[in-house]
Amino acid sequence: MCRWPAERTLLSMTTVTDLKRTHRATWAAGDYAAVAEIIDEAPPRDLLARMDITPGHAVLDVATGTGNIALRAAAAGAQVVGLDLTPELFEAARRRAVTYDVAVDWIEGDAEDLPFEDQSFDRVLSAFGVQFAPRHAIVAEELARVCRPGGRVGLVNWTPSGQVGELFKIMGRYMPPPPEYASPPPLWGSEEHVRELFADTPLEFEFARGFNPWHFDSAEHYVVFMETHYGPTLKARERLTAEGRWEECRSEILAMAERRNLAADGSLQFNAEYLVAVGHNAG
Repeated sequence: MCRWPAERTLLSMTTVTDLKRTHRATWAAGDYAAVAEIIDEAPPRDLLARMDITPGHAVLDVATGTGNIALRAAAAGAQVVGLDLTPELFEAARRRAVTYDVAVDWIEGDAEDLPFEDQSFDRVLSAFGVQFAPRHAIVAEELARVCRPGGRVGLVNWTPSGQVGELFKIMGRYMPPPPEYASPPPLWGSEEHVRELFADTPLEFEFARGFNPWHFDSAEHYVVFMETHYGPTLKARERLTAEGRWEECRSEILAMAERRNLAADGSLQFNAEYLVAVGHNAG
């Protein structure tokens, strides 16, 4: 497999580096650990149930964040590397590793340029992580490259039609458009998109869908939480407040939450849809 495809050389490295710097600042903002707590049950369960991780497996968790997947894989006896572009998140991950009584090798790194040799891991995983790297095709190539023959690539990503996908659509109408080479994150939640990304790899995919429950005191409480803790929403609030447009965007987010609300007691409850994609390396 080609280590440096043509797409990597067509763009100015300064342009891509600047975007990655912005991404790192976005995910370091707010309190992602608080957000990670909300998605720390159903998605890891649904992914790891399909991974068949056994003691001694070499496991890579790409865009690990605060370690929702990495810590559970380590608890299953695997030798785990948790990689993330935003090392600021490792402080919380390390605290959690103590609670889990496991060891994980936390490494700063880029999903588009994994710092590992070919075929290094038995399992290559990511939950709500790789979908935020800008160049999807390069990420797919890297995930496949480091997966051993007979191994598996397992991904969990928000779908375009789900609650998180709609949140990004709303914010996208107010924020500057991304560079042409950057694909929308929710595309990773499309089966067709994932199949296309890995079409030239030895990975054969199967899919399932799941739902992550979100519970808040009210729709307003949800918006306050997201604009305070979730990096992308926090950064949108900062920029759009300076432009005098945040209240309009915020109203759309609030209306979305109210429309999707399943609770009838004044609180907020909805289920955020995600796609579980499992690729078997037949190479």
